[in-house]
Amino acid sequence: MGQYVVDSMTPPAASAPLAGLSVVLPVLDEQLNLEPLHARLTEALKPLGREYEVIYVDDGSTDGSWEVLRRLAAADARVRLIRLRKSFGQTPALAAGLAHARHPILVTLDADLQNDPADVPALVAKLEEGYDVVSGWRKGRQDPWLSRQLPSQIANVLTRLVTGVRLHDFGCTLKAYRTEVVRDMHLYGEMHRFLPVLAAWVGARIAELVVAHHPRTQGRSKYGLIRTWKVIVDLITLKLLGGFSTRPNHVFATFGLMSLLLGAASLVIVAYRLLVLRRLEATPMVFFMVVFVLTGVMSLFIGFLAEIVTRGFYETQRKATYYIRETVGVEPRPPHEPR
Repeated sequence: MGQYVVDSMTPPAASAPLAGLSVVLPVLDEQLNLEPLHARLTEALKPLGREYEVIYVDDGSTDGSWEVLRRLAAADARVRLIRLRKSFGQTPALAAGLAHARHPILVTLDADLQNDPADVPALVAKLEEGYDVVSGWRKGRQDPWLSRQLPSQIANVLTRLVTGVRLHDFGCTLKAYRTEVVRDMHLYGEMHRFLPVLAAWVGARIAELVVAHHPRTQGRSKYGLIRTWKVIVDLITLKLLGGFSTRPNHVFATFGLMSLLLGAASLVIVAYRLLVLRRLEATPMVFFMVVFVLTGVMSLFIGFLAEIVTRGFYETQRKATYYIRETVGVEPRPPHEPR
């Protein structure tokens, strides 16, 4: 275990130990990894001496993973299963697990054995020092550099610049949370990697801990270069929603005023050419002037309309991002149902 890295805030005072622990793992075609993974989880969690549950969320596996999970649930009463109707993606799978977690500490990790369950106790111990989120940092990452590490590094740099949250590894699924901090967060797209960002924006105290990372030995990776593009799009969405969801007119009005200023500058150039230089030939400045003015006026009106809609419907009805087929040891709860 390496040294931990904490954000710039003053370390908080240690809090009272939290009782129970919920571990959530999204599963997609990991049949060969599930039994050794569960054995390592049990080996890591039992010595903690606290109540715990392990929630496996089958995200539409087609390789027999569900049958293996059923066997694990039959042999271990602490195993709870959620099976989605199809593969909705890692974020909805995690959201399903978070919605059904029962304990005040929440730990998430991948089911491909690249995250090490032996790191869970250290994350929990760090959380109980008074933090709300402890994020894993795969400092010695064991993945192909070009297809996995380079896109991840680019995404991490962009996320730090845009959000101001100074973590090294936003994409590491191995994280520990206080359940109360993430319970009401709405996840979609690739938003699970931004949970620390969402938590930081509501005042959460965040730490980062170096964790082990192992090469994949069985199964097939579900990530690719296209995922980087999705992350960038979600990052832009996150910034707009986080910064302007309650004041959309700040975006539209700023853009509108800039367009009007450009339109005014175009008008000055056209007037100068016409009145001072006496040049009457066709010029694209007239076209630019009209476009900038119309765009500016429309943006201002759209901003005012967005402001009215936001104030009138601040809490909108949310569409579910996943649908459950069956469960084992879990009482199905509709997405976003209050607890």
